[in-house]
Amino acid sequence: MNPTEEANAERHYLLITVAVIIMIVGVYSRFADFKAATIVANILLVIGVAISLKAVFAILK
Repeated sequence: MNPTEEANAERHYLLITVAVIIMIVGVYSRFADFKAATIVANILLVIGVAISLKAVFAILK
């Protein structure tokens, strides 16, 4: 597989889509009404950012 095909692999963009969905859930969970809403939101945002950075660096590699 040449580098262009590897960079355009579907799995990278699927991973970015999953990361964006996790981050959106993290943003909306900030408005939830339970004790640890902010903590859960921050954890989801960090997980989403980590997954998206992993996918972006895999594309750039």
